[in-house]
Amino acid sequence: MADEPDEVPKLDVPVGMFEDIEDLKAQIAALTTQVNRLTEHAAGAEGEASADDEQEGEEAEDALEAEDEWQYPPFILLLDSPQYDEELRALIEWVEGVLVPGYLAEPSADARWCHLWFEHPVAIARLHALWLAWQELTDPATCGYTGPSVWHRDHLDPCMRELRPSAGPFAGCTKGEHQIAHRLPGTVPSAWRQADG
Repeated sequence: MADEPDEVPKLDVPVGMFEDIEDLKAQIAALTTQVNRLTEHAAGAEGEASADDEQEGEEAEDALEAEDEWQYPPFILLLDSPQYDEELRALIEWVEGVLVPGYLAEPSADARWCHLWFEHPVAIARLHALWLAWQELTDPATCGYTGPSVWHRDHLDPCMRELRPSAGPFAGCTKGEHQIAHRLPGTVPSAWRQADG
C-alpha cells in the first residue's frame, strides 16, 4: 500500500484579521516614513552644527523645534485669533465642500444637522478632530492605502454618531430654527489655556 500524503488541515481565518493586517501594514508604513524624515532631519542638523560654534547649533535646534511645532496644526480650541479664525475658515471649507455633500444625507429627527454648526463649540471641536484625521489618513505616503477605510471606521462614523443623534448638540436646531444656548455650559477658568504670568 502506497503512502498517502498527509491531509493539509483547513484553517478558518477570520475576515477581520485581514483588515487588522492591512491596518498594521499602514501603521508600519507611516512609522517608517516618520523615522526616515527624522533621520534625514537629524543628519542635516548634525552636518550644519559645528563643534566650534555651540551657540549656533543651539539656535538651529530652537529653529527646528519651532518648525516642528507648527508642522501639525494644533487643536482648534487651543488657538487664539487670528490663528483660530484662519483654522475655522479652513475647517468650514472642508466641512461644506467635502463632508456635507459627500457624507451627510438630508437631516431628520434621528440624524440632525445644523447649517450653523460652526456656532456650536462641540461641533467645531469634533469636526476639527475629524478633519485632522482626514488630512493624515487620506495621504498614502503616511498611511498606506487603508487610511481612508480607517478614517471611515475610526473617525467619521463615531463622530457622526455623537453629533447627529436626536439628543446631540443639534437637538434644538430644526430647519427653521437654530438654538445653541441650551448646549453651552458656563466657562471653566483655565480649562484650556494656562494663565499668563
